[in-house]
This record gives sequence, C-alpha cells and structure tokens, in this order.
Amino acid sequence: MTIDLPGRLFDLEMDHDLPARSSIPTVFDELDYQLACQVYLWALPLVSYAQWKTQHYDVFGATSSDLVRYLSYRDRLGLITANATTPYILNFFDLSETGPLVIELPAGPTAGGVSDFWQREVGAMGEMGPDRGEGGKYVILAPGVAEPSDLGDDHRVLRSSGVNIMFGFRTLDPDPARADALVHAVRIYPYSDRADPAPTRIVSPDGRAWTGDQPWGLDYFTRLHAIYQTEVVDERDRFHLAMLRQLGIEKGKPFAPDQRLTRILEQGAAAGELMAQANTFAKRFEQGSYWPDRAWEQAIVLDNSAQRGEGYDELLERASWFYEAVSFSEAMKSTTPGAGQAYLGAYTDAVGEWLDGGRSYTLHVPADVPAKLFWSATVYDVTTRCLIDTPQQRGDRGSRDPDLTINDDGSVDLHFGPEEPASGPSNWVQTIPGTHWFSYFRLYGPLEPYFDRSWKLGDIVAAPAAG
Repeated sequence: MTIDLPGRLFDLEMDHDLPARSSIPTVFDELDYQLACQVYLWALPLVSYAQWKTQHYDVFGATSSDLVRYLSYRDRLGLITANATTPYILNFFDLSETGPLVIELPAGPTAGGVSDFWQREVGAMGEMGPDRGEGGKYVILAPGVAEPSDLGDDHRVLRSSGVNIMFGFRTLDPDPARADALVHAVRIYPYSDRADPAPTRIVSPDGRAWTGDQPWGLDYFTRLHAIYQTEVVDERDRFHLAMLRQLGIEKGKPFAPDQRLTRILEQGAAAGELMAQANTFAKRFEQGSYWPDRAWEQAIVLDNSAQRGEGYDELLERASWFYEAVSFSEAMKSTTPGAGQAYLGAYTDAVGEWLDGGRSYTLHVPADVPAKLFWSATVYDVTTRCLIDTPQQRGDRGSRDPDLTINDDGSVDLHFGPEEPASGPSNWVQTIPGTHWFSYFRLYGPLEPYFDRSWKLGDIVAAPAAG
C-alpha cells in the first residue's frame, strides 16, 4: 500500500521499504517539527502568563509587593480580550521567592481570585468566593508547603497547584471613588513580613506600549524555557516534558538551540499558531452555536477550571480558550442566574464569513437583555486578540454607556465598521480595513432568559457591498 506523505516527507528518498540512510535527518526534522507544534499548543496558558509577568516586572517596574491597575483604554491595549468597561487589578508572584503569601481583600463588591500559571483557578475571592464580598485575609501556599504553625483562624488558606500564581480582581462598584478606595485597601505581602509588611503600591502602565499575547517564533520557546525553570508540571504532562527535552528545554540547563533546531522551532511556532487560530476562530467542539440559528458561540469551551473532561484532559479546549483569552474561573461560566458572567463569541458574520475590518456591520440587541449588572459588546483584533487599536480608541458599547442610543422598543442597534454611520458615533465601534476582528458579548449577572435561551441576540450582519 502506498500513502502520500505530507510536508517534508512528500519527496522522501526511500530504500525499498525503509527511508534511505541519507533521508534519516529529514525524518527527524519532521519529527521535531511535529513535537514543536504540539508543545506550542500544550504550553499556551503557561507561556501567556509568563509573558504577561515580564511586562509587569520589566516594563511597568512592578515588584512582588505591588499590584498593577489597568484603568484607561490604552492601559488595556496589550491585555488579551480585556473588557473595556471595568478596571483590572492584578499581579504575578513566585511563591518559591515569597513563601506563603498573604492577600488582604476589603469588604465590598469585588470579583477575583488566584490561579496558577496553567491558568487553573486556585480559589475565588470577593462576591463569588467564600468571603461573599465581606473581605478577609487569605494565605496562598505553594505545593508541598505546610501551613505556618502560628496561622490564626483569621486567615483562609488556598493551596496553589503551582509555584507561580496570578492574583487579580475587579471592582464591581460603578462609583469611581468607591472603586478606587477598594483598590487601595488591598494588601499583599509575604506571611513572614506580616509584622511590618511593605506598602502595596498600585502601579499603572501609564500609556507605555506593552504586549501580553504569546511571543512569536523562537521567543515563544525561550519564554517557555524560562518559566519551566521554576514551575511544576503535573504527572499527566510527562510525555510533553519528553517533547521539551527533545527540543532543548530542560530544567537547570541553558536553552541554546543550534541553527537546525532554531529553524525547526520557528517553523513549529508559526504552524502551531495557525493551528491555534483554527482551533479558536473555527471551533469544532460539541457545544456549537448557543442558538441553532445564530453564529454566536459560548466562547469558553472548557468544562471546568481543572481542565479535565470525562476520561480525558482538555488539551484542545484549553488551547482554544487560552489562545484567545487569559484566565478562567468557574464564575466566568456561570450557571446561577444573577451571578458571575456569560461570554458569547462571534468569529463570523451571519452568513459565516470572517468579520472584515473594511466592511460595515450591524448588531441588533433586543430589549430586556438578561443581565443583572450590565452587558457589553466588544471588538478585538484577531492578530493580537486585544482591544482594537483605532483612532477612536473605543472597543465596546454597552448598557453602561450613558450616550448609548436606545430604540423606542428598548432594543439597541450597534454598528461596526471603518467609517462612522449616518446615525452618528454613539453606537459605533470603529474597525480597521485590512484586518479581521471578532466580538464578545458579555452578560454580567446573566438571568434566566439567557440560560433558557428565550432571549436571543441578533447576528452580526454585513451591510450590502457597494456597487
């Protein structure tokens, strides 16, 4: 039987039923290339957080005693699929450096928590956490670290599944002054410094250019090597560690790929990203469209924070979500009316075509959107998966926008396109010709008509082509 072989192996010279001895390097090049593609997909959540941490420490000048607040639109331009409505406050910490870490959260309307660098939720805090918005002290412990012997009952313990963690939260109070007071009331410090902790600074990007999306090319694997030096990897991932070893990534050893391996890793990163894009923007998971006759899908395809399915682990689901977004908590896929959030994603228009930054579109949002807190529709650049960077400097429209034009029946028509529509700018988000985009429709505090699908969002509909 003859089978056409793909890629490098298509024109492989054979010696009867074996590859010619001179062809063996080509076979191994293909093997290492395929390993690089698989490692790229496997490592997406880890590399994403590792990259983001470098921006906090190297670009913004943050330390392990600080929090970084993303407040303005420009602040958020490097943050993958950020919402443009509520501020983000977060930072990254290495528990091997800090030891047990204390987080003091004030009472008030906040939502947040801690996740490891595989972006698995360690624990929720705030309104969706055990404090239920009453605040309190949490102590975060690395794997295998015992509770401090003098730990009092006034601390809640969270055991991290990794050495590196992210702590982040959002203030849900719409009043800027009260929200600011909540941010400045947070304290974070090593437990060993509890008697005299350093002040917790609030650091900001302050307009500096930065990028939180995964690095390209060889830099992707360089970042992976760096974070792998301190991070633990689960038993389930030992075969992937064998792949890393073949690609020159080992603990305690420098990453120094030769010319051959550099070329293969660069090609693997490029192909891996193409696979990630298809896996994200043309999802082929069972959940499908949220409404059978709509293009909107549940953006989050993970079943749970542990990233474990029935009889398998969610490798491709994890790659899908963490290529297009950062962080996951159970609250982001709420099944409780009035609590948490719901995320719908539109990657095509109503007829299944990619969303084109050079065309104009309309989205009809029916009245009585089933969101207890608010709703928003946001536009993202497919290349960066970040908020669209246009002269307008506005990536979303939603119920919290005071200038939003509402139809007589309570519905809203939103407009996306490169030119301001005839109806004016109030319901318009500018797009960029020559680039593609996608959209999230978020519901904060989704209500029963969302869950039972009795309320139905319109599709993104393209205007007729000119001519």
